[in-house]
Amino acid sequence: MMDLKKTHAPVSTITYDKNEIDAPTDNIYEAISVIARRAEQINTDIRRELIDKLEEFATYNDSLEEVFENKEQIEVSKFYEKLPKPHALAVQEWLDNKIYHRNADDTQS
Repeated sequence: MMDLKKTHAPVSTITYDKNEIDAPTDNIYEAISVIARRAEQINTDIRRELIDKLEEFATYNDSLEEVFENKEQIEVSKFYEKLPKPHALAVQEWLDNKIYHRNADDTQS
């Protein structure tokens, strides 16, 4: 899993240079496809990590104390809400050359 605290992916929407995005593949559609698959992986990883962290603080009683005991869960949730979205993380990885990709049509002898 990536270190989500050290990412420099944007939190809000920004405009990218198309030439920068498709430079590694010379095909914008292939680049977007690779980025989309990586975003799905990142989303799955983040969701799994969030669920694991929330489970650490889970309480299974019906008392009024439960509201106070779940402060930790609220803090964890707020951290994840403030993160860049998975697609922004994937685009940043792509631009930083951190995504391995190959063309399945390329056959090497």
